[in-house]
Amino acid sequence: MWRRLRKGRNREMSSTVELTKENFDDIVPGPEGKDFVFIDFWAGWCGPCRQFAPVYEKAAERHSDLVFAKVDTEAQQELASAFGIQSIPTLAIIREGVLVFSQAGALPEAVFEDLIGQARELDMVEVKRKVAQEQAAEGQA
Repeated sequence: MWRRLRKGRNREMSSTVELTKENFDDIVPGPEGKDFVFIDFWAGWCGPCRQFAPVYEKAAERHSDLVFAKVDTEAQQELASAFGIQSIPTLAIIREGVLVFSQAGALPEAVFEDLIGQARELDMVEVKRKVAQEQAAEGQA
């Protein structure tokens, strides 16, 4: 599932892009990609999802250098399952092919902005080192 992000992202009229199983490899960068993607897992029937949607859209407009994707969990059940989504809304952040954040619940605007700032400041060399250590430990178990 992890391949390099192609240049010239397909963006819809809004600041977010619909993420599907079919376009996942085009939207989400693999380990060699330098971009990172915010993913909102949602459903139309979900009240908290509808409450979080304007916060997510505003952030996408403010941070146009980042990719903000949305996954309709009803239409994309396989993708939601691959991420282990058990409740919605769930926000996930993938950076350089590493899932660096995943949490259920609608975030207030100020908290979401703080999270974006923290994601930008991550030392990905250190994150990848820790991931490699964890994978090596799992391989020995």
